[in-house]
Amino acid sequence: MAESVRLEMRGIRKIFGATVALEDVDLTVAAGEVCALVGQNGAGKSTLMAILAGALKADAGAMRLDGAAYAPRDPLAARQAGVAMIYQERSLAPRLTVMENIVLGVEPVRGPLAIVDRDRMRQIAAKALAELGHADIAPDDVAGDLSPAAQQLVEIARARAIGCRVLVLDEPTSSLGHADVAALFDLIRRLKQSGIAVVYISHFIEEVKHVSDRFLVLRDGCNAGGGVTADTRSEEIVARMVGRSVDDLYPRGTHVRGEPILDLEGVGPAEATLTLHRGEVLGIAGLLGAGRTHLLRTIFGLEPVTVGRIRVAAFAGPASPRDRWQHGVGMLSEDRAGEGLAQGLSVADNLTLSHPGPLGPPGFVLPSRQRSVAVRWADRLAIRCADVRQPVAELSGGNQQKVAFARLLHHDVDVLILDEPTKGIDVASKAQIYELIDELARARKAVLLVSSYFPELLGVCDRIAVMSRGRLGPPRSVEEWNEHSLLMEASGARAS
Repeated sequence: MAESVRLEMRGIRKIFGATVALEDVDLTVAAGEVCALVGQNGAGKSTLMAILAGALKADAGAMRLDGAAYAPRDPLAARQAGVAMIYQERSLAPRLTVMENIVLGVEPVRGPLAIVDRDRMRQIAAKALAELGHADIAPDDVAGDLSPAAQQLVEIARARAIGCRVLVLDEPTSSLGHADVAALFDLIRRLKQSGIAVVYISHFIEEVKHVSDRFLVLRDGCNAGGGVTADTRSEEIVARMVGRSVDDLYPRGTHVRGEPILDLEGVGPAEATLTLHRGEVLGIAGLLGAGRTHLLRTIFGLEPVTVGRIRVAAFAGPASPRDRWQHGVGMLSEDRAGEGLAQGLSVADNLTLSHPGPLGPPGFVLPSRQRSVAVRWADRLAIRCADVRQPVAELSGGNQQKVAFARLLHHDVDVLILDEPTKGIDVASKAQIYELIDELARARKAVLLVSSYFPELLGVCDRIAVMSRGRLGPPRSVEEWNEHSLLMEASGARAS
């Protein structure tokens, strides 16, 4: 551990109405150290980091940066003090250039009229990118045209350009492929060597073990322990997160495969051919950009069927998403913020939107009945919200994901198309989602699951097919796969 303490947060308290979000929380990070901040959704991680980044004011407690009192009045003041936050969702201005994004808010100017000095802007951006080992990203490129990994690098370069002392990375690998994740970890090691203190937020315990020096666990807004990462078993970290031992993350009941309910014959550019049966969980593995999401969207009617045929039970031919709901097919989108949820509506509205029939006479929704139904599903999935009438946008990402999943359960669909269903969800919530998937399969529902997390596929699926470079291979029994063979197949190689 580095000797000098870079960041101290002591006795932090934050209350929202009757909810105590943080109570007497401490966080210390040294220069040149990576401290992992872990906890379930709603544990208080986002609130604590919002206080650090100047977006919220603490009700009690104090912060120090390199020994000096630190109390930013807003995010710009925090950034100018050397505290940078890289959020899970990109925060770039997509229509601006790379260099404009890097100096946004602190643009260099010249002359008495304070004209923006674009030559100096370009130099600052080029230097910051070169220090990260990515001089290949041109300062004049439009940020929105870059890959997710390159956009993340631009955000880190923006932090580097203003003399970052503390860098917060919030779920930084959620939109990255395997190669980009490895490159990010190499970059974090270089940032450590330059003396930057890194706070690393992740739900992936194996990432925490790989990249961090120490870890701190938040549970219900309080410190729940921490320690040296290398000296702590993964199971101990998880137990501190959930307050109990999670012995069986992947429950496996007896799945009895029944009649076919979804048939694909040479569909789309993937030439996808597979049959999904009642009572089974069929996984599709692959790397980012392999075409898995496009295939799911085609099945659900969000993309046209240009080649091949899709049959759902007795229904064949073109179908819209509305048709698919009526056919008993529901989809959970990977992009919950953009299309998975109506952010301006309440939890109850989002949960019941696709199936208002049971909520009142035809054409009417009785608020009391809607609330009763929503509360029942919120309780079953442990959705943490102040009230089911609360706007869904106010929930944490993991709880939003559970609202989207609950909609499928409320609709009582026969085929569940799940695109990265545990993205941004904590370990305990993942275990609950896996248990639900297992229950659904045992209840003769059919589940088609896309995931970039291979242990998840191996843990919950009965069969797995791999998509590589836009082509879908034949499904094989889960016993025929392991993480190595899945990765080899997904990357276009063949396991020996």
